[in-house]
Amino acid sequence: MDSPAVELIDLVKRYGGATAVDGLSMRAAAGAVTAVLGPNGAGKTSTIEICEGFRRADSGTVRVLGEPPATPALRPRVGVMLQAGGVPPAMRCAEWLRLVSRFHAHPLDPPALLARLGLAEHARTPFRRLSGGQQQRLSLAAAVIGRPELVFLDEPTAGLDPQARHACWDLVGELRAAGVSVVLTTHHMDEAERLADQVVIIDRGRVVAEGSPASLTGAERQLRFRARPGLALEELLNALPVGSVAKESPAGHYIIEGQVDPGLLATVTAWCAAEGVTADDLRIERRTLEDVFLELTGRELR
Repeated sequence: MDSPAVELIDLVKRYGGATAVDGLSMRAAAGAVTAVLGPNGAGKTSTIEICEGFRRADSGTVRVLGEPPATPALRPRVGVMLQAGGVPPAMRCAEWLRLVSRFHAHPLDPPALLARLGLAEHARTPFRRLSGGQQQRLSLAAAVIGRPELVFLDEPTAGLDPQARHACWDLVGELRAAGVSVVLTTHHMDEAERLADQVVIIDRGRVVAEGSPASLTGAERQLRFRARPGLALEELLNALPVGSVAKESPAGHYIIEGQVDPGLLATVTAWCAAEGVTADDLRIERRTLEDVFLELTGRELR
């Protein structure tokens, strides 16, 4: 357990003149859930596909369970869930899981796994006739059916409804409890906060932050509320203690940072009342992983 499940040192991947991964270094601990986050085009998928052995790095060191990614002996030890594809369109759900299970010495029971992920009634449905969320769940089942030591999950809950999303979360929790190492990419910050022991944030092919969700978000609390857009925050700051920060993010959503205590709450509500403003959804909470993500990677569309 002291050796990392995945270790990358100075990883570089280029496509023509574009550098997708630019000297990236990270470690995913054994027996833990590591979430890899980043904007579109940040290099997440290229990094994961190199770890899975589907792409070759231009330079750098990659070790998966202590071995180079393309090592044949890794195949029964590693489960992979791709963003899309990998299943023949005409293959029925149960047939596909039975086929995948035959490549493993001690697979999970295919019918039980189908039932676990809400696919039992679709056992005879061809892959192409499944909804996008059902296809995702079948791909997840195929990734874990061989009882792998390490699982790569690329956007595992994309397109899932809330019930299926929670079922996926429960399965990831069960994998961790069984000592399985999980590396997942996601655009859902709440998912990363809930599931991950370690978060790695990538931007422009490099790691810009890493740590536990708690260490990244910190202990500072914030006062948040909704009101009409364009409040005069300069005037509000004059009424707040020195060192406080007030910002509107996004329009009509306000965040007050500083010494969050009953006095600050009273000051903000009194100021809003004097301005004839109703402070809706007023609450005190800690900084979220989404706040950290946007601070590090910016708000512009990619």
